[in-house]
Amino acid sequence: MKKIVSLLLAAIMLIGMMGVLAGCNNGGNKVAPDFVMPEGGLDTTKEITITFYHQMGAQLQEILNTAIEDFNKIYPNIKVEHKTYGDYNGVRDQIKTEISVGDQPNIAYCYPDHVALYNVAGAVQTLDSLISDPTYGFTAEQIADFIPAYYNEGKAFGDGKMYTLPISKSTEVLYYNKTFFQKNGLTVPTTWEEMEAVCKQIKQIDPTCIPLGYDSEANWFITMCEQYGSEYTSVDGENFRFDNETNRNFVKKFQEWYAQKLVTTEELSGGYTSALFTGENDAGTRCYMCIGSTGGATYQQPNQTNGKFEFEVGITSIPQVNPDKPKVISQGPSICIFKNEDPQEVLATWLFAKFLTTDVTFQASVSMNNGYAPVIQSVKENEIYADFLNSYSTANIQAYAVKVALDQADAYYVSPAFNGSSVARDQVGLLMQRCMALTGNDLDAAIKRAFEEAVSECKYQAGQ
Repeated sequence: MKKIVSLLLAAIMLIGMMGVLAGCNNGGNKVAPDFVMPEGGLDTTKEITITFYHQMGAQLQEILNTAIEDFNKIYPNIKVEHKTYGDYNGVRDQIKTEISVGDQPNIAYCYPDHVALYNVAGAVQTLDSLISDPTYGFTAEQIADFIPAYYNEGKAFGDGKMYTLPISKSTEVLYYNKTFFQKNGLTVPTTWEEMEAVCKQIKQIDPTCIPLGYDSEANWFITMCEQYGSEYTSVDGENFRFDNETNRNFVKKFQEWYAQKLVTTEELSGGYTSALFTGENDAGTRCYMCIGSTGGATYQQPNQTNGKFEFEVGITSIPQVNPDKPKVISQGPSICIFKNEDPQEVLATWLFAKFLTTDVTFQASVSMNNGYAPVIQSVKENEIYADFLNSYSTANIQAYAVKVALDQADAYYVSPAFNGSSVARDQVGLLMQRCMALTGNDLDAAIKRAFEEAVSECKYQAGQ
């Protein structure tokens, strides 16, 4: 019965998307064939209006408005209107609704999973011909300036085509209480074996603590798959491949850590573990290490007493299975362009996207405002931005986190994106929570059963 329901849901979704495509051929047509360069290129004699959806707050919107003014000095006939929709899911949901009537924006913030969803309706414009255009495309130097892993995320959709450009990025790092480590002669772990040993040392020093907090259960699982080289998901054939011995073994290991109160996570502790790290949780429980996003660095900053921080924070890369082949997750927004009947709008949108991703001033300003890493390497040559990075400290923890993020640029990975990849992410996060909290004698059987059920749920929700 469950299989029948899933097939019906899949059929309904496909029929609905077919209706989208049909409806978009009758008025308000913005889901159109792939872009073809108009004869003569950009028409500078007429005003072209494009719309940009994002989730920027007030300060970032001020930076964006300045960037638009700079862009209009180059292209005065391109008018950019922009709207914010609260968060990334808000942007996704708004566009999903608008695609159904063929009225989506020209450009938007996105994650790979969002693009996979939009592409069910064939709404996203591939960028390859625009990138390679001799007049309007990227130069070889501009492509080389991108941090490779950020740039290559745009090709993570299984067909080798480019669908997105990176706009700003975050990753995970290890925050640690440097004052505590120095006082007790502890060494910052670089491998997971060292992490277990350090956690046990800390537990002896402070028996009431939980030494390590890891904010994202899903990121932890997916990162371990990358570090071990074990299967997670694939765009080809069987999509959900994470039920294997290697993955079950590392999950069992972390269950043992949790049982010994060496580690906790966001969901298992009831909130971001930065609250344990800074000592701001109601239970009074402390952790001395926290793995979390560079984009949330300010939440790892301790309180001050009489102008002095309660402890000094250290930031470094997360532990690895093999430090010689490091793997850390690449996160944060990209931008995608939507198809449009009017090639002038597509070209104008491309030029705006190109400007945002290659303009040093915009990239530097965004990074200094929100702690996300810029996506081009030349930003580090900007004098103001270089001063920002060099001022890293507990007081300027955003700069500290970004510096570490940029230093590990060669280690970034991204997971395959397909219509169902977000389901896999949700399910492995739930799987980690469920397995880490297991008790009883036959843990191997319970973990195996949990994996099988997680794969089954992925297939069900994806209509397979």
